[in-house]
Amino acid sequence: MSVQYLDSEKLYYSFVSGAQEVIKNKKTLNEINVFPVADGDTGSNLSSTMHAIILDAKILHTVKATMGTIADAALNGARGNSGIIIAQYINGIFMSLLDEEKINMVSFAETVKNAVPYAYKAIANPVEGTIITVIKDWAESIYRNKDKAADFQELFSEAMTDASHSLEMTTKQLQVLENSNVVDSGAKGFVHFINGFLDFLKSGKLGTELVEADEDFSFNEDLIHSNQEILHRYCTEALVTGEFINHEAIKESLSQFGDSLIVAGNDRKARIHIHTNTPEKIFQVLRTAGVIVQQKADDMVRQNEDAFERKYDIALVTDSIADVPQEVIDRFQVHMVPLSLHFEGTSYLDKLTMTAEIFYPILDEIAEYPTSSQPNPVVIESYLRALTDHYKKVIIVTVAKEQSGTYSVFRKAAEKYAGEGKQVVVIDSKKNSGAEGLLVMKAAELIHSGKGMEEIVREIESLREKTNILVSVNTLKYMVRSGRLGKVSGFAAKALNLKPVISIDNIGKGKIEKNAFSEKANMRKIMGMLNEVNKKDKITRYAIVHANDASRAEVFSLRCTKLLGKEPEYIMNISTIVGMSAGVGSVAVSYMCEEGK
Repeated sequence: MSVQYLDSEKLYYSFVSGAQEVIKNKKTLNEINVFPVADGDTGSNLSSTMHAIILDAKILHTVKATMGTIADAALNGARGNSGIIIAQYINGIFMSLLDEEKINMVSFAETVKNAVPYAYKAIANPVEGTIITVIKDWAESIYRNKDKAADFQELFSEAMTDASHSLEMTTKQLQVLENSNVVDSGAKGFVHFINGFLDFLKSGKLGTELVEADEDFSFNEDLIHSNQEILHRYCTEALVTGEFINHEAIKESLSQFGDSLIVAGNDRKARIHIHTNTPEKIFQVLRTAGVIVQQKADDMVRQNEDAFERKYDIALVTDSIADVPQEVIDRFQVHMVPLSLHFEGTSYLDKLTMTAEIFYPILDEIAEYPTSSQPNPVVIESYLRALTDHYKKVIIVTVAKEQSGTYSVFRKAAEKYAGEGKQVVVIDSKKNSGAEGLLVMKAAELIHSGKGMEEIVREIESLREKTNILVSVNTLKYMVRSGRLGKVSGFAAKALNLKPVISIDNIGKGKIEKNAFSEKANMRKIMGMLNEVNKKDKITRYAIVHANDASRAEVFSLRCTKLLGKEPEYIMNISTIVGMSAGVGSVAVSYMCEEGK
């Protein structure tokens, strides 16, 4: 049946059909992703954007109203460079549409052409030979053929031919694509979307199964890994809502922090994408722009290593409560999953979008005390699914299950892979902070030495009883504010100027080991306990962590070095989530006693 007009229903189902076509081809889009970095996630990001359209868009009384729900859904669900560009182009179509019950070919052609500048304007530095080029070429073809085509089917068929040619040419336009012998992944995703849109116009039928599809646009796609250097590590994204959001001001403020910057949306909503080495600085800027309702910061270096440069057959995963230096994490390719820190109506990612250096100075200024939460189960399932695409064996070391639901979240997600030939073992460290960090460090060393998975798990589980942490709490006011200590008890302890030494028992619960009434007495008690442990079992390694008090940590380091005859493995700031309970100024000594050393 010839289609002369698009009404709300046809427009909606055509978009859904296009979205389904992208989702079907997610895997191949991931495989050919080499620009702007070879992190293998363009298909996943575009699929996320398309899933949002399928789930949240609605059919309303006019084409523009329907398009408004599609644009909102796309912006809310947009992920990655290409996903946000497509979302902004869709938003541009909405902004350019007339408020009519249906739209003819001429009006449609003018709309899609007028929407192109919206997409270009959102990108700080547009690069030709990518998705933006194919969008432009497709829109120009639609406009060029608007008076020649007999119906929408013919109009889209002609434009599809031009878009496919434009896609093929991307290989010649970008050196990184030519080196890898692929077309641009995002551009190919857009062509899949247009193909799905056209399928519905031709058949009037919507697919019901989202299965992997055969490739329709295979232009020289034998993937050769590109060894391009990743200059900015974290693919960072946010969704900000508010009134009169100034996109240009956001773009200007963020441009100094990285590349691949896109600011899409409208005056009520902004979807931000940037590649940066300092995601925490991005979110300090965005705090002033509106309410941050979504955020992420994906480690593209680790993603690239997983796909192309794995050092080991076993992947090691931990959570952000484990205080272990970035240098160790990078040396052994450890995967760190952040927990969430909630305050000011926003959920930040521990150690990624909120760091100790930013958090502790503002802790006393926050009216409502922060809270924390375990990782989202859906996010963890997706995370493990991506990881097990590259590894058959995964060891996960979590914060004590007595202190967080993180262990249970990982355990439930791991159970889903038991029948798929993948070995995923979750270890309850029964510790936190630096003690958990030492166990992670030891597990990484065992993997590096070539030990088998079962042997590594046995040794780490055995070492839990020989690993602990002694925390010097400088003030109890943070424990009271966080709810870890009752107000009455806290008031009494404060009146006595109590400065306790906190440790962790054998099942992972915190406990008071000693009480002191001054910092010096507190330190003496910790040194005394370390001396007793060292005489009995011999401390083979230790680490010092602190809540934004490097000078006090250095004093502890000097005393421990003199007592134990060795320097600490590392000194570092603790997780913001641990620190908001222990309090600013807290210092802790974590230690491990390994047999045979």
